[in-house]
Amino acid sequence: MYVKQVIVEGFLTYKETTALDYFDPKVNTVVGPNGSGKSNFFKAIRFVLGDLLGTSRSEERRGLLHEGVGRGASAAYVELVLDNADGRIPVDSLEVRLRRTISLKKDEYSLDRKHVTKTEVVNLLESAGFSRANPYYIVQQGKIRDLAVMTDKNRLGLLKEVGGTKIYEERRKESLDLMKDASLKKKEIEEMLAFFEDKVAELEGDKEEL
Repeated sequence: MYVKQVIVEGFLTYKETTALDYFDPKVNTVVGPNGSGKSNFFKAIRFVLGDLLGTSRSEERRGLLHEGVGRGASAAYVELVLDNADGRIPVDSLEVRLRRTISLKKDEYSLDRKHVTKTEVVNLLESAGFSRANPYYIVQQGKIRDLAVMTDKNRLGLLKEVGGTKIYEERRKESLDLMKDASLKKKEIEEMLAFFEDKVAELEGDKEEL
């Protein structure tokens, strides 16, 4: 799977509809002078994949709308056209169009031009390997620098996070905690049963004496 086309409108510095295509399936390089929109291009991709603006507050959406000379954009969208020939995204299509549209009052997604919920998009991306438990499917420049200078312990933690094992360790701990709580409750119930059994035996003895 790879990005075939990126379409942007009203998003940050991209006021007019801008379509960027002719991407290579393997490696692509974006070059240009300062202020040409290179960073915003990558932000557009992160925006659709959920790495940028995970929440949906009005003030955060306002910050992503184009505010240039003249009238600013009242809405914005970014659409990724993905080559799905390898079936990485579990849909019956060789090409997938995923769009995210925002305004001050809405934050919506569409898949192949059909409205879908954010939860559906998250689950779809998770199944394709874009897990929020692994924030390194998009590696920014600052993260590369951090990797170069971090300690061995932190680097090991990063590898677990990238490999997807960290989330399973967390779930294992949660399961063990639940088992511990269940065991404590079981013990409390057994103690209560023993108490009531003693009471019943005591009452049975009093009954026989009467």
